[in-house]
Amino acid sequence: MEIYLIRHTTPLVAKGVCYGQTDLDVTETFITEANIIKAHLPSTIQQVYSSPLQRCTKLAAHLFPEKDIQLQNALMEINCGSWEMKRWDDIPRQDIEPWIKDFVNLRTPQGENYTDLYNRVKSAFEDITLKPLPAAIVAHGGVLRSILSYITNTAIIDSFNVFNLHYGCVIKIDTANGNRQHSILSNIAHDKETHKPTGF
Repeated sequence: MEIYLIRHTTPLVAKGVCYGQTDLDVTETFITEANIIKAHLPSTIQQVYSSPLQRCTKLAAHLFPEKDIQLQNALMEINCGSWEMKRWDDIPRQDIEPWIKDFVNLRTPQGENYTDLYNRVKSAFEDITLKPLPAAIVAHGGVLRSILSYITNTAIIDSFNVFNLHYGCVIKIDTANGNRQHSILSNIAHDKETHKPTGF
C-alpha cells in the first residue's frame, strides 16, 4: 500500500508569525502550487485524509474533487496556545528561549509540545494504515515531520534538520512487505521560511 503525505501550499500570513492551529487562508499562488503537487500524485489514491484547517481542506478538495475527504482533528498542526498569531520576535525572551531549547517537552502557554503533537499524529497514522487502500494525507509541516520521524525512528528533536519540507511537498510512503520506505517526490521551494522550530 502507498500513502502520500502532502503539505499545504503557502499560507496567507506574514513571515515571522506563529500560526500553529490558526485557520489561515492560502495565498494567490494556490492554484499554481496545487497543480504542481497534482502532477506528482497517481490516480490510484482511494482514501483522502486532511487536517480540518482550510489551508489543507482547500488543497484536498482541489486535488481530489471526486473523493470523500475525511477530516481528522489529530492531523492539525501543533497548538501554539496564547502565542498564536504573535510575531516570534514579540514573545518575551524569557518565555520563548526555554521553549526553543526544549520544544519537545515544554508546552507553549495553553498549547502543546512536540511530544503531544507526535503522539496524536502517530495514533492517527496507524489507524490510516489499517485500511489497505492507497491513501493521501493533506496536513502540515509538523504533522508530516512527526509521521516521518515515527516511521524512520528519528528523534523528533532532530526532525527539522533531517526532514526539510517546503510548502507543497509530496512524500510517498511504501508499506509493502511490512517496510515503510519513503521518498520525496516534490519539494516546492518558495521564499525561505523564517519561523521558529515549529515549521507549519
